[in-house]
Amino acid sequence: MASAIVTRNSASPSAASTEGRPHRRRRISPLTLRILAVNVLALALLVVGLLYLGRYQDRLIQAEMEALATEARIFASALGEGAVNRILTPPAPAGESVGEDVGRERFELEPELARPMIRRLAEATATRTRLYDIDGRMLSDSRVLTGSQGRIEIRELPSPPAGDALSQAINSLYNRLIDVVPSREGLPVHREERGKPSSDVERALTGETGATVWRVESATGDPELLLTVAVPVQRYREVLGAVLLTRGGGEIDRAIRSVRFDILKVFAVALLVTVALSVYLAGTIAQPIRKLAQAADRLRTGHGRHTEIPDFTHRGDEIGELSGVLRDMTAALWARMDAIERFAADVAHEIKNPLTSLRSAVETVVRIEDPGRRARLLAVIADDVQRLDRLISDISNASRLDAELSRAELEPVDIGAMLAMLADLQRSVEETDGEKTPEDAADRAPPRLVIDAPPDERLIVPGLEGRLTQVFQNLIANALSFSPPGGEVRVRARRVGRAIEVVVSDHGPGIPEGKEQAIFERFYTERPAGEKFGTHSGLGLSISQQIISAHNGSIHAQNRRVADGRIDGADFRVTLPLL
Repeated sequence: MASAIVTRNSASPSAASTEGRPHRRRRISPLTLRILAVNVLALALLVVGLLYLGRYQDRLIQAEMEALATEARIFASALGEGAVNRILTPPAPAGESVGEDVGRERFELEPELARPMIRRLAEATATRTRLYDIDGRMLSDSRVLTGSQGRIEIRELPSPPAGDALSQAINSLYNRLIDVVPSREGLPVHREERGKPSSDVERALTGETGATVWRVESATGDPELLLTVAVPVQRYREVLGAVLLTRGGGEIDRAIRSVRFDILKVFAVALLVTVALSVYLAGTIAQPIRKLAQAADRLRTGHGRHTEIPDFTHRGDEIGELSGVLRDMTAALWARMDAIERFAADVAHEIKNPLTSLRSAVETVVRIEDPGRRARLLAVIADDVQRLDRLISDISNASRLDAELSRAELEPVDIGAMLAMLADLQRSVEETDGEKTPEDAADRAPPRLVIDAPPDERLIVPGLEGRLTQVFQNLIANALSFSPPGGEVRVRARRVGRAIEVVVSDHGPGIPEGKEQAIFERFYTERPAGEKFGTHSGLGLSISQQIISAHNGSIHAQNRRVADGRIDGADFRVTLPLL
């Protein structure tokens, strides 16, 4: 027991360094931050994916290009019908050769007829329209007005910044991002050169339709889209020129902006809900854990038993299970401390008795001159010393037992083979004692040990073979000591469900009424009449109960009665779980 006390008091340096360490109180739980980060990150990744809208932009551009191409074909058809002059090639003079074009009818675009027609068509569609002749010269532009006062060119002014400085900064940031999400870096940059038709116009002059999506820099430096479609102007399948329609991507950008802001509104609501649920979830996890940690710390640093572990077992989850386990552990620790205190008090009491007797005998022996009385006192001193030695040995074994049971690994133990081994050992002892006993002492023959175990049934349990042997050896020894000479001690082993039951029965005087549980207490002794005092320390049954409990089993005792109610011995019943 002294070694156990020293181990408890001699803390390691690491443990001593944490003694009294102040626990820093955090305003925000790290667990709450982790839960928030995980939930918000998942939502943010989803929203970023939705904000990309690459395929949505492609579909908008495709729809806009198809609409622009339809308008261009309508314009080209109208110009081919209403802005064309019919020219008849005059006949060749007399005496000259006649070519293929002599007297042939041909058509050409008339700028004076095309300009008002283009202006009126462009007003209805808000699209810049330009007309080119077959040589690539621009004949008309819907944004250029000509008259007697000269030439006027119409240009779109950039929209004035709306809102306060914060709104302007947000819009500027958004305009910078639309070139990245989705990327517009792969689009060709539109650069208009005076006097030179674009690639779309050159393709239209060959009789095909030219369409291109351009990337232009606005007056504010933000990237914008520009859509151009050029179709040939034909009359009777003869290409007379090309009409070029140009439209900005403002509608596309506004549609994408509208969808994105709708997504962001949903994201804001979802973010608020996510944060609220995350805080609630973290509160249901972090707050109970913090309370459990604080209670455990108060229990460690406080004095007395006024601190209790909070009870969260009603939750029915892992935190409730943790709370229950901590409460059970705390109760077990207090019970262990109480047991240690009682054990220390019992040890002091049991050692004090022989010491008192020994001291009295030593003080008396020095004053007695009678050799006979002195010899009897010396015998008492020897008995007390032997009793102290036995008591200290049993106490040392009991104090080491708990640590051994907690560290040792359980192995399969065959209970049937163990009982057979104990029976063989007892028979060897009886044969040795029989050789020393005279022939006329047959009436003092020791009780007979009988093992009743099924030979064809496996009675294997997980345990420590040495300690289980100690239990059954102790029970058998007790039964033999209480049985009358020539009696019988029967040990029955049976399989009962998922457990093994071993019953040790004797034919002795039985257990005193009301002492069926007291006999398992430390230092309790109830020995047969006539047995020498001090030969037993009263720890045998207590140690046996401790060993069986460590094997998740049970042990209890009861008297066995016959038909007339008379006690006919005691039964010690041991139950152990099967392997």
